[in-house]
Amino acid sequence: MTVEALRVALFPDTFLEIDGVANTSRHFAEFAKEHGFSFLLVHAGPCDEIAVDGSLTRVQLRRGRVKFPVDGHHEFDLLFLRHYKRVMAILREFRPDVIHITGPSDVGILGALCAHKLGVTLAASWQTNIHEFAGRRVSKLLSSWPNSVSNKLAASAESGSFLVTARFYKIPRLLFAPNHELVELLAKTTGKPCFLMSHSVNIETFNPAFRERSGGPFRIGYVGRLTAEKNVRFLAKLERDLLAAGNRDFCIAIIGEGSEEKWLRENMQHAEFAGWLTGENLSRAFANMDAFVFPSETDTFGLVVLEALASGVPAVVSPRGGPKYTIEHGKSGYVAKDFDEFAPLMATLMTQPLLHDSMRLAARERAFSIGSWDNIFAGMYKAYGRYVPPAIQAKNISLDDSKTILNA
Repeated sequence: MTVEALRVALFPDTFLEIDGVANTSRHFAEFAKEHGFSFLLVHAGPCDEIAVDGSLTRVQLRRGRVKFPVDGHHEFDLLFLRHYKRVMAILREFRPDVIHITGPSDVGILGALCAHKLGVTLAASWQTNIHEFAGRRVSKLLSSWPNSVSNKLAASAESGSFLVTARFYKIPRLLFAPNHELVELLAKTTGKPCFLMSHSVNIETFNPAFRERSGGPFRIGYVGRLTAEKNVRFLAKLERDLLAAGNRDFCIAIIGEGSEEKWLRENMQHAEFAGWLTGENLSRAFANMDAFVFPSETDTFGLVVLEALASGVPAVVSPRGGPKYTIEHGKSGYVAKDFDEFAPLMATLMTQPLLHDSMRLAARERAFSIGSWDNIFAGMYKAYGRYVPPAIQAKNISLDDSKTILNA
């Protein structure tokens, strides 16, 4: 029996940028193309363009001058809805069964409006803890104020941002989130069905085979934006704590860029700054690490942690956020109880080579055990199928056909 996939239109917050949302969206589009599923991708970029590649149609929309930076290369175009008529014409020709957005960005708002106008099922994934970003940035902005005042204002900014964002997520018909904690929180807060949308990693791209080092200082790695919400100033504390405990033979390799880079350069002596790396350069950088550190408390998943594990690099992560679900504590890395525990745990890896070797192997095995992108996206299609109108579902897709990838 031949099975046709539901026609899905994806409106991701980012696509060409370097971050988890963009990475996941690129994998999603590739999945649809490889399996011949009709897929429309609408994203922002440097110019207006439409490209067709097999069953994938990619629509790029240029942001104008009336915009403000969200962070680094991320922007919000206040007049992005000027593309509305053009996108609606494309959508009417494409005839989507589902429109999927990844957040309340300029692109996401456009997608939500189009879904409402067309009467199409709207799905949304919660990829970023925007409320926690707000709290961290307010805290940084008010760092010179008394702690009692700045902490209270930061907490108010965080709770207020969550309420506003949660209201936006009440609009879609169904939701997706990258960890069980968020799945439960969103379902409870919005009253909408919420499904787990995990992440995967290419175990060939991120592979210990790229390792070139055989000695030298113990190399602790960090990959990600150098911004307040990533809590990267903690890297300076980690350095101080390791030195205070008598550890000298180490370096901290920092891969990424952001507003905190200048502060880190001024406050660290054992750090190397590589900027953004991609492709094989990034693969080699991961493989040449001895351990990975991820102090962020705001990441909903932390894909870079999984990339480190795939590279045979055990990780030490914070007790808050999505990365704690990726690490097997004491086996493929550690979930620190608090920030004071990071340095002792890292020192354990530095000073116990046999334990470190076993954790390197366990890290790689953990990456193998994570589900594939195919299974993740197939699960999403199954969830879509439960919430499209019955007439469309009967016409377009049979979710019970055991031969289709959707039941793989």
